[in-house]
Amino acid sequence: MRIHGICPPVTTPFTAEGNVDEATFREDIRFMVEDAGVHGVSVGGSTGEGHVLSTDEVRTLVGAAVEVAAGRIPVIAGIIVDSTWLAIERGRALADLDVAALQVTPVHYGFRPGDDGTQAFFADIIDGTGIPVLIYNVVQWNYLDVVLLGRIMREVDGVIGVKQSAGDFKLMADAILELPEESIIMSAVDALMYPSLALGADGAIAAMLSLAPSSYVEMWDVLKDGNHDRARELHGALLPIFNALEATDDGGRNMPAAVKYAMERQGRPAGLPRTPMSWPGPGQKALLDRALAGANLADG
Repeated sequence: MRIHGICPPVTTPFTAEGNVDEATFREDIRFMVEDAGVHGVSVGGSTGEGHVLSTDEVRTLVGAAVEVAAGRIPVIAGIIVDSTWLAIERGRALADLDVAALQVTPVHYGFRPGDDGTQAFFADIIDGTGIPVLIYNVVQWNYLDVVLLGRIMREVDGVIGVKQSAGDFKLMADAILELPEESIIMSAVDALMYPSLALGADGAIAAMLSLAPSSYVEMWDVLKDGNHDRARELHGALLPIFNALEATDDGGRNMPAAVKYAMERQGRPAGLPRTPMSWPGPGQKALLDRALAGANLADG
């Protein structure tokens, strides 16, 4: 199955003891597939707090998603680590599962390999795992421009596309225009989801999709029908929610926890964030409550 359409980066529910709540996670995957009608899911990405997960936890979550999805939609597995060795180790742990691609973040701990090293990073992961790679272009100090993305996609067999994030719509537009035609270009520019899809992105993997999957499936469908008026209406209702996700009470920034709060306000169990991250403060909760109500997404 080709990766396309609305592919929420699902959250990872944690218990009060800090353990993965697999039962709640499985229910969310079931909801995404059977109730929301999404086209795919991404597990262990940024919204899924993949940076705090162990390899065993990633395998458990990806395995659960694959089992619940049962071949109905593609499952993408996130890898957020800082070395080729760790990326290959994590990918190999998933090799026997039906994974459509690895969503791999460039190394991000303060330093940046050169362009050759970045290309080798992705090539070595593919060689070491045998699984296709979707580049998750989000790290601001290791940001891949269109020239480098195009070079990697043309020279590394198995790099199938890019998830373009970090709010850079110009790079999104350039990617759609310049990257190889067969490349998969997924938007993670939450605030500009409507224009991303209207411009020709193959789909989206973005935090907002996890808290409002049905709304974005509708946006995808109406755009396919050429109904831009309804797509803009959805955009106008959903943008305030994203703005509330970005707000903070004390200078912290924890979008996964804010997404979980928004899910809970809709009657969807989401668990807790993993410490040291915490639940949104009262100010951000109030903003989210108002935005969710404005989009008719609050459950009472």
